[in-house]
Amino acid sequence: MRLFNRKIHKSVAEDNVVEVTEVDGVRQMHLGSKTVQSGMLVKSPLVLVFNYSRAIMYFLLFSEQTKNVLTIGLGGASVTKYIHAYCPEIKQKVVEINPQVIEVARSHFFLPENDARIEVIKADGIVYMEEHPLSHDCLIIDGFDADGIPEGFCTPDFFDKCFNVLQDNGLFLINLWGSDKNFDIYLQRIEQTFSNRVLVLPTGKPGNIIVFGFKDPLKLTEKKVRERALKLKQDHIIDFTEFLDKLHEQNGYQKLYSLLESA
Repeated sequence: MRLFNRKIHKSVAEDNVVEVTEVDGVRQMHLGSKTVQSGMLVKSPLVLVFNYSRAIMYFLLFSEQTKNVLTIGLGGASVTKYIHAYCPEIKQKVVEINPQVIEVARSHFFLPENDARIEVIKADGIVYMEEHPLSHDCLIIDGFDADGIPEGFCTPDFFDKCFNVLQDNGLFLINLWGSDKNFDIYLQRIEQTFSNRVLVLPTGKPGNIIVFGFKDPLKLTEKKVRERALKLKQDHIIDFTEFLDKLHEQNGYQKLYSLLESA
């Protein structure tokens, strides 16, 4: 039986359109197109439905010291909600330029109100990073609009701003489309900014690719990474061993660990 999306909300302001649909128990956000920007299981709102959202949480695998996360782009708040629920030691700042997205994330995707551990603000993410250098130890870029990556994202200057907003030993990650014709260009720019301390994690074909950039080298070994993955798996509703083989396959076993251990 073919399932059709049921539209349950539409918000229009100036040229911005935010729609919410549901199909087979999954609620989805769209920004003026059929492209799904975010998804949520209505009966289990904290479950990360899509591979890419689970892969984003791999920042926990690479750092045990993360205390404050800056996210540019809210969407349906899947990762934001998950961090708030399962990482009580982490404070979050989320910057979203579209006030409709914030409103719909709260009204239809169970985004919690601001509290001591989460603050969602309406602002331009690029401007925010310019005004807050050395302010966070993890930066997540997950910003899309109806046409894809917003104008001004993925330029060399943008990635330099990402680098500068991070504290020492900071971790950067960005959600990109693997099918984007400019993907290799973006990756080269990230490698230049982060001195080639970069890993890529495909999450499906031709789907999203999470790119990690490390401001400083990390002291990790294969044993430590696997031990960390198993420990996280016990404390979370994510299998943190799910993408380890993909990390090896995409980056090369030797590169992965020599990169993290080298100065």
